[in-house]
Amino acid sequence: MGRYLIEPFDRSDRYATERYQGAAGRNWWTCDPTLRLLMRRHLGEGFAWAEPHLDRLGALTGGLVAECAEETDRNPPRLEKYDKWGRDVSEVVMPPSFHAARQALMEDNFTSPSFAAEARAQGANPAALAAAWTYLLDQADIGMGCALGTGGDMVVSLAEKHAPPDVRDRVREIFANGYYSGEAAQMFTERTGGSDLAALEATAVPAGDAWLLTGFKWFASNANGSAFVVLARRPDGNVAPFLVLWERRDGSRNGLRIRRLKDKLGTRSVASAEVELTDAEAFPLSGEGTGSGLGTMMKLTNASRLGVSMMGVGVARRALVESICYARAREAFGRPLIDQPLMRRKLSELIVEVEAAQALVFDGLVGPRLRLAPALIKLRAARLGVTAASDAIEVHGGNGYIEQWPVARLLRDAQVNPIWEGGDNILCLDVRRAMVKEQAHVPFLDRLRDLATSDLVHVRIDDLAKAVSAWAALEPAVAEERLYPLAQFMADVYAAALLEDQATWGLDDGRKALVARLYVETHLVDHGPLRGIDAPAADHFEDLLTGAVTL
Repeated sequence: MGRYLIEPFDRSDRYATERYQGAAGRNWWTCDPTLRLLMRRHLGEGFAWAEPHLDRLGALTGGLVAECAEETDRNPPRLEKYDKWGRDVSEVVMPPSFHAARQALMEDNFTSPSFAAEARAQGANPAALAAAWTYLLDQADIGMGCALGTGGDMVVSLAEKHAPPDVRDRVREIFANGYYSGEAAQMFTERTGGSDLAALEATAVPAGDAWLLTGFKWFASNANGSAFVVLARRPDGNVAPFLVLWERRDGSRNGLRIRRLKDKLGTRSVASAEVELTDAEAFPLSGEGTGSGLGTMMKLTNASRLGVSMMGVGVARRALVESICYARAREAFGRPLIDQPLMRRKLSELIVEVEAAQALVFDGLVGPRLRLAPALIKLRAARLGVTAASDAIEVHGGNGYIEQWPVARLLRDAQVNPIWEGGDNILCLDVRRAMVKEQAHVPFLDRLRDLATSDLVHVRIDDLAKAVSAWAALEPAVAEERLYPLAQFMADVYAAALLEDQATWGLDDGRKALVARLYVETHLVDHGPLRGIDAPAADHFEDLLTGAVTL
């Protein structure tokens, strides 16, 4: 029995709250057949070596990390602005729950150089294992995922190429445990906005082989990090990325101060702040050419977009598991919610959508590098995190709207994903840039043709090719307005082709073929006058359920 008093009106078994275990406390590796399928495929002969690591990580994320996430959400970071002498120290104080989760994750860090080297020696793909690590972490806490993964690859890659030797050595030391160590932060956004670089006001002036930066950044996530990528305008008018550290070369405090921490809707485990730079020592992360460095940075931004996409999938997966757990335990009208036809339909649709987004994100991280993929994947996966969390609240009813239950936090956290690394409109503009400047739709369509197996999806790929041609002939303003439905069409066909390809792997007794068929029927079939009334979404619910979650 639990540690609660038995009230006189609590005599019914319906009030036996021990039956209401959600996702927390479970092993998220062993209860996720879809992740195991992906790992068997992508790890090949290395799967046997990797499985104990994945099992341990599943227990960690579903246990300690999930528990700490709830505590950090209730007791978020705070700012120690001044020391006892009134001097500005701008120290971000993270709660003990954050440190406990971070330490445990770093001890099982699949993204560290040493783990990646061991994985390669065992025949396992490090990229697939890193994807699994972030996928499991993001189900517990996407704020922690942001804190650990904000821009580390960007800092290291650009510093190796452009920083002076002594600064490069400092960066190597900071990131000795890998990109995902929580040591990086990005300072792009200003009060005028984050996407319009022409409005950027922070300035950079040369000072020997260093530069001095002055300006005000409105939204800097992971402000407790050690190495910042800061965008600033050079005297020639060009915007460029710079590396800023807390200490100057001589060991003195750099010209950085935190004005305040943001009081955010969610993702409270990542400290987001307003940061002021006053003659802050900085080092260019670019060469001398016009716009130099921004191209490389944008490529790394695409990698960050895939990271945010994984956060969307992580939230969606957690929302799905919480919904199934609750629907199995909660009774209404004389039977469990999970036996109610409308609930079975909702859960069936959620299972299919989560697996489609999962296929997209893992393909973006582990599959061939397609220029169009990151924008399309984020467009779909980030939004799904919001809608899936909203669905989970609806499944929980009034309990879902209460902060003591986990799904309220999921919705608060998920809402940032469509914003981070570019909103829907910015993603659509990137799709246009990729098609117009790089003809990126050509290899994209070729890949879809290689993946798809059904006649219908091949027809839709041909339709998509026609749609791209028709769009290219539009007047520019009209073409921009119609980017969103074109990008959604691309994402629909992309996900359908991936699911059909997964069905050919022969790893799940044909269940993935069912998922692919249901996805195609929802997104690519003309439903005619009946508008889907004849669609058998929940007819195979048990097959969908047993292949989605093992409880």
